[in-house]
Amino acid sequence: MNVLITGGASGLGLATAEAVEKEGWRPLVVDVRDPDQRFEHVTADLADRGEAERAVRELAGRAGGLDAVVTAAGIDACGRLEDVPADDWERVIRVNLLGTAAVVRAALPYLKTSRGRVVTCASTLGLRPLSDASAYSASKFGVVGFTRALAVEMRGEVGVTLLVPGGMRTAFFDGRPEQYKPGPEAGLNDPADVARTVVFALAQPAGCEIRELVICPDTETSWP
Repeated sequence: MNVLITGGASGLGLATAEAVEKEGWRPLVVDVRDPDQRFEHVTADLADRGEAERAVRELAGRAGGLDAVVTAAGIDACGRLEDVPADDWERVIRVNLLGTAAVVRAALPYLKTSRGRVVTCASTLGLRPLSDASAYSASKFGVVGFTRALAVEMRGEVGVTLLVPGGMRTAFFDGRPEQYKPGPEAGLNDPADVARTVVFALAQPAGCEIRELVICPDTETSWP
């Protein structure tokens, strides 16, 4: 199985690539920076639709098609709306939402041929927002709506699963002001555990769909 994974150089994307490889499948990574060299990859900035489309076509061409896409790439810009530079705020939307749509759109011809699957990555903050996270929440609320609509459009042709993870122990929080870093009480999940749920969704037999998965720490404060 050829599985294209965005954001595969770190965090959940890297954990998913490793889980896919362990399953005996072939991970194909897209990231803005080079991932682990053992993974076949293309570097691309998902804020640029042309780059996103090129990356999908290139990897699909190398692999002879695609069986699945996992859109794990994501960024954030913390702060109150009035304090976050407009370019930074809008880049979050371009990467997290528009980049997701661009990758899926470019992959659909291959996935229709293989009757493959898509797993999009939203967030618990796509269900219940927090202050100082308007860009991230807007993007992830958008991913929720996009994925639910896509599932309706693609039923019977391409499998669609919405992944809704809570906080994970990744570099996603590095470089933030202390006020925006999770405290020790957060009990963040290991991304490898979340990645196993992605593999579970991808491994379902034809005709069986896992539409939505919420995976979060048992102390998660932003869900339900």
